[in-house]
Amino acid sequence: MRIRAIGAAVTGALALSAFAVPAAQADGSQGDTKITKVVVDGDNKVGIGTSAAKTIKVSVTATDDSGIAGAMEFSLEGPDYGFLTTGKPTCTASSATTSTCTASVTVDPKTDYLSNASAGKWYVDAWIDANDDDYIWTEKAGSFNFQRAAKLTANASPEPVKKGKTITVTGKLTRANWETLKYTGYASQSVKLQFRKKSASTYTTVKTIKSNSTGNLSTTVTASVDGYYRYVFAGTTTTAAVNATGDLIDVQ
Repeated sequence: MRIRAIGAAVTGALALSAFAVPAAQADGSQGDTKITKVVVDGDNKVGIGTSAAKTIKVSVTATDDSGIAGAMEFSLEGPDYGFLTTGKPTCTASSATTSTCTASVTVDPKTDYLSNASAGKWYVDAWIDANDDDYIWTEKAGSFNFQRAAKLTANASPEPVKKGKTITVTGKLTRANWETLKYTGYASQSVKLQFRKKSASTYTTVKTIKSNSTGNLSTTVTASVDGYYRYVFAGTTTTAAVNATGDLIDVQ
């Protein structure tokens, strides 16, 4: 079951949360059951764009001396009353005492009415049952960044260019606006300009600049050898990291 309360009225979000987890059992345990690891989407970062649905995978690893029997649906909670519930987890044992329970939930920006204010740090609430009737219920068992997807461009000119002449590298940093379902400029963000020689396989940072009030980027460098220029944005808690496609410059 999935429940959306992102940007919803307080009463509705609180009512849904209370229904999903009885308050009397919140953050409790019985016996020696422990949650040892929580991973969301592989790297604890989830980027959501403006059109494509995104399936979020949640994995919770737990131990008990009798082994793990199963888990209840995981709840994902974030800013602005953000609330998601996964499907029923499937638990796979890695030993007699340890299992990893995995479940997922799909978010569709076109139908789920995401609020931009919901971007940021989210938490995973998890209930795990052991074979001997032990259990653990933990709010904030793990955390992840629920992020607005970003786009980044780079264009180096003129091309071709003579060695020693000035190259201007322009670009734009934008991020998903979940409320308008469009990408808009991301202002005042630090972005790295990187370069790699045409014959090389790795990029080196040349300088760091900031996007302007509309997300535009522009800086100059001196032409030296053939190679690719690109911009790189490291991301923030609310916005996903992104690399621009490298633009080749022919130096004559």
